Amino acid sequence: MLIALYAVAVLVIAWAVALPLWNGSGLLSPWFGLTALAMMMTPAAVALVIVVFIERPRQRLVALGLRPIRPWRRTLGYAFLGLMGMLLLCVVALPVGTVIGVYPGDFAGLSGLRASTVVGDSESVWPLVLTQFGAIILASFVNLLPALGEEIGWRGWLLPKLLPSGIVPAVLLSGVLWGAWHAPLLLLGYNYPTVPGWMAVLLMIGMCTIVGSLLGWLRVRSGSVWPPALAHGGLNAAASGTLYLFAADAATVDTTQATILGWSGWIVPAVLAVALIATSSFRSPPTTTQSETHVNERTHHVA
Repeated sequence: MLIALYAVAVLVIAWAVALPLWNGSGLLSPWFGLTALAMMMTPAAVALVIVVFIERPRQRLVALGLRPIRPWRRTLGYAFLGLMGMLLLCVVALPVGTVIGVYPGDFAGLSGLRASTVVGDSESVWPLVLTQFGAIILASFVNLLPALGEEIGWRGWLLPKLLPSGIVPAVLLSGVLWGAWHAPLLLLGYNYPTVPGWMAVLLMIGMCTIVGSLLGWLRVRSGSVWPPALAHGGLNAAASGTLYLFAADAATVDTTQATILGWSGWIVPAVLAVALIATSSFRSPPTTTQSETHVNERTHHVA
């Protein structure tokens, strides 16, 4: 019942927040950035209301996934893995798309990047590539707080509620809901401007289900919402930051087919997700109590 209430509330409120864009100039509205940011806060807001006023658990931060953070090494380790892994997946999607023939890549000459800068033909543009990746990493941390607005809802509160029904159903349902939640912006042309709105929503559901399974793995393995939130921030930064980075000069990138947004970019994360599920890697970390028990048992045995 609570899951259904959450789903309805978060979808309705997202539409309510985005409604001014529909009554105005859509994606060209000067308020688009603030509206999108406010919309990103809605999953966490609905989860917070449910936890505080309906569930009222003793440990509310735990129910939202904000705690535990300790052990720090585990949380920081999965946060680093999530960020670097997400950036790598966004980059790997580009040569995969080039091999398939849907991404106009020029990895040898970097003609698109060279044409957009003042770098001469005899100069290397790789320092600019490294600078761009540095900017993407910085943007990932800037995106952390907005990403938390989504992750507290999707992976912090919702995913643990769905896991008793099984890993695959939990991943599928949370992914479909996450993707459908983007509909108010997608139907205006966001992310997939060249296709009908219904197709854009289906594409986003596909991407969110596959990539969301990896974010869910981070949530389960770390016991915290912080690692998937940082990975989500990396996704938002790298998806746009690498879009034309390795493209040929004057090329057009079709996001329905290429990059992490398109179907060719789902191949590697889908294989990884299947491998994690098949190897039963979706295991929760031991609780503090369990860890202390194991330590006490070892200490007693040595004594």
